[in-house]
Amino acid sequence: MSNTAAHILVVDDNRDIREQLGRYLQKNGLRVSLAESAAEARKVLAAAAIDLVVLDVMMPGEDGLSLCRHLVEAGSAPVILLTAMAEETDRIVGLEIGADDYVTKPFNPRELLARIKAVLRRTTSLPPKQAKVQEGEMLHFDGWALNVARRELRDANGVSVALSSGEYQLLLTFLRRPGMVLSRDQLLDLTSGRAPAVFDRSIDNQVSRLRRKIEEDPKTPKLIITVWGGGYTFAGKVSGAATQ
Repeated sequence: MSNTAAHILVVDDNRDIREQLGRYLQKNGLRVSLAESAAEARKVLAAAAIDLVVLDVMMPGEDGLSLCRHLVEAGSAPVILLTAMAEETDRIVGLEIGADDYVTKPFNPRELLARIKAVLRRTTSLPPKQAKVQEGEMLHFDGWALNVARRELRDANGVSVALSSGEYQLLLTFLRRPGMVLSRDQLLDLTSGRAPAVFDRSIDNQVSRLRRKIEEDPKTPKLIITVWGGGYTFAGKVSGAATQ
């Protein structure tokens, strides 16, 4: 097997599920490591470069949601959760804390393989996710100043402009990647940590609202530019440093 194949970590306390899934993924060209618990998974993650984690939610000891939260906070590998059919709450919580997808048990290995490939395609094409916020970090652009820790945006006259949580995340994503063309799918992933739904245009709506707040003429934007067929790019000059 090629060393360039994606390396998948399967974490499940059920030996049959763990080993059968491991064999199936290997037959389909993936490298696979197995772990029966969150503790064992942490050892594998520390010793190997893992590209994606397939993670059972219900496990003795540390559960899958706790490990998922750790992986997301550490900016580690993307996560696909395995959840019981009846545990809708686990699926919702998992997505809220940043899991990339979920599959309910019992599952079709072929479906799971398709979801693994989809998540890998999306995440490998993404720039790094948001860096951790530094105390006092300020980002300046076109007369505006964004206090990152306080989530406070002020104009050239020092007047505060209210931002929704979504608008703040979108603006921060642009300011940390000036000049980079970001697709709608990438912006959805970077700002909300979830996979895009078919025909999802929530990013377009967020961009429109943000333009109305920071652009001199929202109908002829000079900061957030639409790239036809590509997405959006931030064309303004950005400077920033942590204040003392």
